[in-house]
Amino acid sequence: MSLFESLRATVVRSAEQPFAGGDPSASTRFVATSAQTRNDFGLFEYRLAPGGGGPGPHYHAGFSETFYVLDGELAVLDGHEWTTASAGDLVYVPRHGVHGFRSVAQDVGARFLILFTPGIPREDYFTGLLQARADGRTPTQEEIDEFARRHDQVNLHDWTVGPFPQR
Repeated sequence: MSLFESLRATVVRSAEQPFAGGDPSASTRFVATSAQTRNDFGLFEYRLAPGGGGPGPHYHAGFSETFYVLDGELAVLDGHEWTTASAGDLVYVPRHGVHGFRSVAQDVGARFLILFTPGIPREDYFTGLLQARADGRTPTQEEIDEFARRHDQVNLHDWTVGPFPQR
């Protein structure tokens, strides 16, 4: 392979973007995985149903996370308090930054992009959670936390935060 071949653009067609569903309150489409971007970044589209929950307070040591809201409203924990991000808003969380997210209201869901930099195989985390819950199984909190740690996510169950925003 020549130098110029290795520098060709990567095109990922919509039909080629895997979808991880399973939970009616949340779904993920892997727009670009780290393997497709030469580990530069990962880009996922995430959908939360109205009132849908996301992860509680946690952090990542090896990558930053950026949220860009496409539709609806997304509550994002910035380490100490919840803020509401609406369509067009961007929230950047640096490495080691404590954060979490969930849908703000019972009548409005959220559709947003999550950018992981640098690229890591974060799709393994999302698909692994679905597999852990396959066949109606409910993993223990200890199992979820251990699985998360293997994927550079430290869940913080005792983290104190301000009140959740209400709409």
